[in-house]
Amino acid sequence: MDDIDFVIRGDHIALDALLKATGLAESGGRARMIISEGGVLVDGAPELRKTCKLRPGQRVSLGDVRVSLRGDTA
Repeated sequence: MDDIDFVIRGDHIALDALLKATGLAESGGRARMIISEGGVLVDGAPELRKTCKLRPGQRVSLGDVRVSLRGDTA
């Protein structure tokens, strides 16, 4: 499994924006399609809300890739 550490600027990021920002989806439209097909897990549970707000400490999985979210400590 590949792990990605992603730093959130601000208090949250939308799920579709995260997939695009990490390169797991080549566009916002493709990200929304992947989410609606049930391919994304947030903290181990399927997530179908395209703009689900993700916060530091959460984990997102897509296939064999896991993204761990952290806050901006600067």
